[in-house]
Amino acid sequence: MNRFAHRGLLTLCLLAVGIGQALAHSADEHAGHTPAKSASSESAQVKFADVALVDQNGKTVRLEKDLISNKIVVMSFIYTSCTTVCPVVSSIMGKVQKQLGARVGTEVQLVSISIDPQRDDAKRLNDYARTFQKGPGWSWLTGSPQSVNETLKGLGSFSGDFKNHQPLILVGDGNSRHWTRYYGFTDPTVLSREVEKLSGERNAHAKHTAIAMEHQP
Repeated sequence: MNRFAHRGLLTLCLLAVGIGQALAHSADEHAGHTPAKSASSESAQVKFADVALVDQNGKTVRLEKDLISNKIVVMSFIYTSCTTVCPVVSSIMGKVQKQLGARVGTEVQLVSISIDPQRDDAKRLNDYARTFQKGPGWSWLTGSPQSVNETLKGLGSFSGDFKNHQPLILVGDGNSRHWTRYYGFTDPTVLSREVEKLSGERNAHAKHTAIAMEHQP
């Protein structure tokens, strides 16, 4: 083999090694998430575990009693070291907050639950939240691994390997227990419309109840 052929072969080998390393690095970066399936939704039954969680301000809360009850809720599942799916999901939540405006924090509550409680403490969540949250009414929750796992199981979002979770957002009414699971990267407008629909149903129910009460003997 002459000198030029040898040099060309060496260049090809080094290039192949470099590509292999780049692919391995890329695979490692994106490990932790199965490919996001196209956006879809389904009705869901949820159960709220009666366990103590901690919000981004270090305050102890109980999900149903302190955040869900009497609210229309949009809920996501993230972890702060995720660099692929979770920032997109949190960005979607941020757009929902913007679309709903002042209703968030009054009639509507946003909730994001860390699925990596071992690393995501309150301070870490607080730092992460600043990138996405613009205004009140959005709680970022963590807690002991046991409490978080019980919470996730009740909500149908538990995964044995937290890095392998699907993008998922839940929307529901804390009063009626009617919830919808949205898989994939859902258009924020779709989520806002679901909130509007639930709000309308709630108002209609309150009106019917008031009329029924008026006509009681």
